[in-house]
Amino acid sequence: MLTRRARTLVEALCERDIPKARDRVLGYVDFRIVLLQGEIPLYTCLIGTTVQEAYASHPNLRLACDRMLSEHVAELTRDLAAAKARYGPDASWDPESVGYFMQCVLQGAFILAKAKQSAEIATASLGHLRNYLVTLLGQPETSQPEPSKE
Repeated sequence: MLTRRARTLVEALCERDIPKARDRVLGYVDFRIVLLQGEIPLYTCLIGTTVQEAYASHPNLRLACDRMLSEHVAELTRDLAAAKARYGPDASWDPESVGYFMQCVLQGAFILAKAKQSAEIATASLGHLRNYLVTLLGQPETSQPEPSKE
């Protein structure tokens, strides 16, 4: 999940003039890569850390973390669904499943950044995620404008 600072920045990204869902999805990953600077607590996820530590001993806390992580995935899923409809309507992948995959990569990247005490592995992992998303979403069409804000 996002810290208050990161949420504000992500919301600003989503509100910017990024009319194409594909560009919003890729822009989100690019944005998360840019955030991977400074002290580890500044870019890692408190909600992800909390659920890792307390999932078995605090079921209500686990449920709250699940809700917050799932809400974030739902935000990603909306743009993924719109991008799929535009660039790969017949593709077999499920936007929600890809949204959860994005969250898995992000959370795993944070864990490894903590273990390695470096953002380098997280940056590389998110770069691989971006490349994967490009394969799912294909190359943008240049001849037809996409409707704004699907």
